[in-house]
Amino acid sequence: MKLATDVTHCDDLMKALEGFRGYGGPVLRRWGGALSSRLGAGSRLLVAGNGGSAAQAQHLTAELVGRYRDDRPAFSALALHADTSSTTAIANDYGVQEIFARQVAAHGRAGDVLALMSTSGASANLLTAAVTAHRLGMTVWALTGPAPNPLARAADEALCVEAATSATVQELHLVAVHMLCESFDEAVERRTESDRRNWSLFAEEDA
Repeated sequence: MKLATDVTHCDDLMKALEGFRGYGGPVLRRWGGALSSRLGAGSRLLVAGNGGSAAQAQHLTAELVGRYRDDRPAFSALALHADTSSTTAIANDYGVQEIFARQVAAHGRAGDVLALMSTSGASANLLTAAVTAHRLGMTVWALTGPAPNPLARAADEALCVEAATSATVQELHLVAVHMLCESFDEAVERRTESDRRNWSLFAEEDA
């Protein structure tokens, strides 16, 4: 019986992944290019999620501050739940609904990106953070479960994973994180190569 359950889970994942290949790729390529431009110009990425989505958020920031595959410069990315002292202090003093919004107000600037991850797309503390980010002039992206949902409506752009269970949504969110990082790295490399060519042309003209 357990084997049948395991196989069913794999079947559900493969079905959801097949659909995701079609609608997820274009969004993540666009986000990767935009993120390369923003972070390359000195802006930063703030990421937030609850529970398993918090783990995904921290996974994303680790790949950007560290590296995904090939070596490259470090980029500014913060997982807002990771500072446990600030998070618990805000929850104690202002309520759980404010744990991310307060940190967005502290760290966010116009031109920054706030990425919000939620399987339900209905987490109150993420919705509050989106409102604060918009007030600061930030761009808000949402990575959620099936549409429609409140977080997708609150974001500037959303990638809504069509899957039957939260477990499968989270698994595809990890796929999305890796695809975003790959698109980001490719965009960084293109920009670096373009800068090299421009510098070479400048040096030749100056010689």
